[in-house]
Amino acid sequence: MSVTSTLDDATVAAASNGDAEALTVVYTVLAPKVLGYLRGRGAEDPEGLTNEVFLHVLRRLEGLVGGAAGLRTFVFSVAHARLVDDVRRRARRPAELPYEPELDDRHEPSAEHAAEHGLRSGHLVQALEQLNPDQRSVISLRVLGDLSIEQTAQVLGKSAGAVKQLQRRGLLTLRSLLDAGEVAL
Repeated sequence: MSVTSTLDDATVAAASNGDAEALTVVYTVLAPKVLGYLRGRGAEDPEGLTNEVFLHVLRRLEGLVGGAAGLRTFVFSVAHARLVDDVRRRARRPAELPYEPELDDRHEPSAEHAAEHGLRSGHLVQALEQLNPDQRSVISLRVLGDLSIEQTAQVLGKSAGAVKQLQRRGLLTLRSLLDAGEVAL
């Protein structure tokens, strides 16, 4: 099998059978979307959670049904569950110390890297923080996760109609924030 950039049912079937190239395609296509979802939702360590998601998914890939759509739904169900666990874990921890930039030896990513990964100085996270948690989940899964309404409903345990309403209200809220100049994208 040759490595492609698309995730189709044949690639998922090959990955389910342990094909290394197909597993690479699965990770290459879905990991950036999962990372974007986790970042957009404010995960403390989105890269670490993305790794956890794929470790879990790879262990369960053999019995997967539903092809590419089923895999995408499964991956984001796992990502959502890991995010909920992360939020609960952080809620139980004591308050953290303030950030001290002089002690931080990290460097800013290049402008090209930021553009490729959709990071625009935190504006997306700032805009999403203005939404209620359900709207934020729906918008994150639909836009960053590129899930269908049905897949989003399955991940969140809601009906498709509820997802449509949450998406509509969330987009209207974002539009009003943009029009009022409260958020810059």
